[in-house]
Amino acid sequence: MGKIRIAIAGVGNCASSLIQGIEYYKSLKADSPDISNGLMHYNLGGYMPGDIEVVAAFDIDVRKVNKTLKEAIFARPNCTKVFFPELPDHPVKVQMGEVLDGISPHIADYPDDRRFIAADERPCDVVRVLKDSGADMLINYLPVGSENAAKYYANACLEAGVAFINCIPVFIASDDEWIRRFEERGIPIIGDDIKSQIGATIIHRILTKLFMDRGVKISHTYQLNVGGNTDFLNMLNHSRLKSKKISKTEAVQSQVAHQLTNDDIHIGPSDYVPWMNDNKVCFLRIEGQGFGNIPMHLEMRLSVEDSPNSAGVVIDAIRCCKIAKDRGIGGVIVSPSAYFMKHPKIQFSDEDAREMVEDFIADKRER
Repeated sequence: MGKIRIAIAGVGNCASSLIQGIEYYKSLKADSPDISNGLMHYNLGGYMPGDIEVVAAFDIDVRKVNKTLKEAIFARPNCTKVFFPELPDHPVKVQMGEVLDGISPHIADYPDDRRFIAADERPCDVVRVLKDSGADMLINYLPVGSENAAKYYANACLEAGVAFINCIPVFIASDDEWIRRFEERGIPIIGDDIKSQIGATIIHRILTKLFMDRGVKISHTYQLNVGGNTDFLNMLNHSRLKSKKISKTEAVQSQVAHQLTNDDIHIGPSDYVPWMNDNKVCFLRIEGQGFGNIPMHLEMRLSVEDSPNSAGVVIDAIRCCKIAKDRGIGGVIVSPSAYFMKHPKIQFSDEDAREMVEDFIADKRER
């Protein structure tokens, strides 16, 4: 089937986990019992995780720009788990991107090893780099709230003829105008806002649907998250949270048969705890009324390593995006967006979305 050539915007914790994961799965023998752990399928439409190769990368941090990927993914402020440290030497160097709104001003108050520090470099020509690298697609891993920067890279993909996977809560693959532009160019797009393998949102969705399916009417629910990575530090600026809260709230609300008011549903990051590093803890509560209108409630605590928890989902999204490109499908790719993302253009139950992705892989086309 050949290689899948990807570019990455934002060489942070998520990029570190993705790149380590690609090499980890490449190192496993075909008969390893762990070969499919964390993935939808090891062989997805003829593509294996090891078929993915990074051909370009963009960042703005002084500790990453002009460094090799091998150096950059372990540079501060990255703090995710190192689970495959013996990476091969890689010819790709991280190039300077446009800063735009990628850095929130409030993080200047935090220690250097915890925050982004912009390099004093001239931004590269992203469109030219994408074209010269032969990238099939670009993975958007910019910080939450980087609306202008995310749109800048989406435009660059349109100009370069490169597919776009939007892993952050800026609404591009769920926006009619952006969808039209990608359709007109015949370029695939998957988004918006990646779901984790077993994360707060996917569990909240499943439990919410379980309440509905079992006849319990939900009256109140919350999801509170804390962590210590740059994502949580960045989100202390609540002005950058608007799209994140919309994305996570709609992902859960879409599974409720009745409308909950803003007072009855609260979902979003709650605080930054530096010593937690890339560990994320979710506190979740659902209240409802069951038979005879008798009240009940559920409380749950989830602890996960945040960045590895989404890397396998991105590997699956990358391979679905390449399948769409191979088939000449442009515009939003509906079923992978619905299954892998929190804020797709069209919401489905997770069971239905998975079945749709299986049909997509088997070439039972969705359009």
